[in-house]
Amino acid sequence: MEEKKDTPPQTPPPPPLFDQLREYAETKVKLVKYQAIEGGSSIAASIIADVVVVICSAMAFIFASVTLAFYLAYLFNSLWEGFACVGGLYLLIAIAVKYNKKRLERPIVNTLIQKILK
Repeated sequence: MEEKKDTPPQTPPPPPLFDQLREYAETKVKLVKYQAIEGGSSIAASIIADVVVVICSAMAFIFASVTLAFYLAYLFNSLWEGFACVGGLYLLIAIAVKYNKKRLERPIVNTLIQKILK
């Protein structure tokens, strides 16, 4: 009598198509991950660059305002009149922006959406 050996059944090797599908899925996951990283980093870089521009513009605006106030003070021979004129100018600008708020919002929203979807 022959003795039977207890060997586990041999599983057939996976077909080449299965290997290709697995590799495709892994590659697709990597691609999606890299695209997400690229999109996030480009948005972050754009935001950082915009923040730097806004800060520099604000500083230039503040110094220009103080310079204008001192110049007007020199012309009026009164310090408070020069600064009051600059303050009044900003009050007029604030009122104009308040009444044209809807027309000013739309381009800003469109720009933000374009940056996000870029």
